[in-house]
Amino acid sequence: MKKAKIIIMIILSACLHSCLDDDDRINFFYEAVPIEEVDIPDQFTRGEVFKITVSYFRPSDCHSFGGFDYDRVSNERTVAVVNVVFDDRVCQDLEQNDMVETSLNFLVGSEDSYIFRFWQGRDDQGENQFLTIEVPVVE
Repeated sequence: MKKAKIIIMIILSACLHSCLDDDDRINFFYEAVPIEEVDIPDQFTRGEVFKITVSYFRPSDCHSFGGFDYDRVSNERTVAVVNVVFDDRVCQDLEQNDMVETSLNFLVGSEDSYIFRFWQGRDDQGENQFLTIEVPVVE
């Protein structure tokens, strides 16, 4: 009898919870935005941390900086700026006059050089385009 009461309570709780219309979630998605400019040192020193600054245009007032998509393979680093886009409101397109700057700190490891590929969008055929910069490492 006690097991039956517990099962009935679980079923009743599940039914009541599924009927609630309290969707207070913020609707958003992530979107990569093209990097327009990069400020990166001409050379790195092994074991030190260097600041790399990237600039991009914010497409609308619903776009906010969300972070970097950062991938590393051997001495190659692929970097893209990712925006959080809030889609639960009316968005206003922004004029492409003022670039947004953001930076990342890069810790130099044991490689002799690093190849950075900064994502700049897609071409007419849908192929990814990158600004590629190789930075040598000195002792």
